[in-house]
Amino acid sequence: MARNLSNLRAPRKANTGRKRVGRGMGSGMGKTSTRGHKGQGSRSGFSLMRGFEGGQMPLHRRLPKRGFTNIFRTEYTVVNLDRIAALEVTEITQDDYKKLGLSSSKKALIKILGSGELTSAITIHAHKFSKSAKEKIEKAGGKVVLLGGDVPVAAKGKLAPKASR
Repeated sequence: MARNLSNLRAPRKANTGRKRVGRGMGSGMGKTSTRGHKGQGSRSGFSLMRGFEGGQMPLHRRLPKRGFTNIFRTEYTVVNLDRIAALEVTEITQDDYKKLGLSSSKKALIKILGSGELTSAITIHAHKFSKSAKEKIEKAGGKVVLLGGDVPVAAKGKLAPKASR
């Protein structure tokens, strides 16, 4: 059967109004307004904790904990050389990564990895470079520019000197 204007129908429940609670017996949700009789759930201001299982030990507490999250971790946006080579540009600065769709924000920290080959000389500005990426860029006649300068690395278990923090 061909579909045309004469036999079009709205999808199921498309024309159903929302539940209007507390509007008397004729509404179909009269008296207790869909809250049932007595008990915690019938009271005003009641809200259940997410994951509450009626007093049973909740799943998120029954499961074993593993590992930890390092709150001091610095997250880098990774860009491979093959993606840069496909763009056919001569220089990439920090502002260009967002414009070219290589990172999601202008302020993202960028790390260049050496997957792929470079055929032309490109000047690349980034916060970090892998050894292979650095070698490939310089071998192709390009230039590596580190952004943000050198951050002093503290000895293991010791804080960096106060002047550099």
